[in-house]
Amino acid sequence: MHKILVVEDELSIRSFVSLNLKKRGYLVTEAETGEEALRLYHRENFDIILLDLMLPGVDGFEVCQEIRKINQTVGIIMLTARTQEKDKVEGLIIGADDYLYKPFSLVELEARIFSLLRRLTVDRSLSKENDERITSGPFQLDMKTKRLISSGREIKLTPTEFSILHYFMGHPNRVYTRDELLDEIWGKNYVGDLKVVDVNIRRIRQKIETDPSSPVYLCTEWGLGYIWMGNV
Repeated sequence: MHKILVVEDELSIRSFVSLNLKKRGYLVTEAETGEEALRLYHRENFDIILLDLMLPGVDGFEVCQEIRKINQTVGIIMLTARTQEKDKVEGLIIGADDYLYKPFSLVELEARIFSLLRRLTVDRSLSKENDERITSGPFQLDMKTKRLISSGREIKLTPTEFSILHYFMGHPNRVYTRDELLDEIWGKNYVGDLKVVDVNIRRIRQKIETDPSSPVYLCTEWGLGYIWMGNV
């Protein structure tokens, strides 16, 4: 059974989400504040955190940053009433795997949870089945630790980053459109927008490229999509 932490300061929303997730077989823990969420996180292991951005005190951005400092493998879906593009992008850049605007339907929430759990499950299966590292260019992808290794340096990856790099490194020198990447990484039933692809690519570049603004490994083919240059 998957464990989910629901972090939401509005009791009505928190109770409604928690009750329905429990009915669908998830083990659910609730937190009202960012401080409480961090305390619970340090005490228990969760598969997914549903994290409201607008929390009193320590907000969702800070909670996400603190968690990502020590754990890159837990799935984080941000819940937000904000519609500004910069808030969405900031949330993804600091480590969220996905985001969902309020008000949202339970069907959409379940779809996002299912999509993220699918990626987490696939990643864990790959870690168990593959003892070797995938090598492409100067990089090695460690299947057990889900880290990218370059010149002896370990680069921690979020579940989504790991899935993207695993796919690219397994299919080098081929251009993939945003739609293709959404289908392959997020699943064909993903109901989000294309921005999630661009922001995750940007986040990966910040970790692996010497100059993220002029990438040499994870490159853009303008008007087409993205390509992993495996022969660089």
